[in-house]
Amino acid sequence: MASKLIPLADKLVLKPIVQEEVLSSPDTAKEKPNQGEVVAAGPGRRDENGNIIPMDVVVGDRVLYAKYTGQEIKVENEEYIVLKETDILCKVQV
Repeated sequence: MASKLIPLADKLVLKPIVQEEVLSSPDTAKEKPNQGEVVAAGPGRRDENGNIIPMDVVVGDRVLYAKYTGQEIKVENEEYIVLKETDILCKVQV
C-alpha cells in the first residue's frame, strides 16, 4: 500500500504503468517502463529562504519519467519507484 509511504521534500512515489512492449530487435531484453501514476507526493522543496515551493504534480497524475532513475522498491508485493520531482519529464493526459 502506497499510503504507508510518505515521501519527504520534493520526492514522489510512482506506480509504474506497464505498457505493451514493442521490441525493435529479436532481442529478448525489455525496455524499462517510463510511465507511472503518482501515488504519493512530498510537500515540495524549500527555497533559499526556507519557503516551500509546491510540487507541479499531485496524487493521481500520470507522468513520464527519465529512464533508469529513482529507487525501485517493493512493498507488500507491489513495485514502486521513488524519485525526485526533477526526474519527471511531463504529465500525460488520458
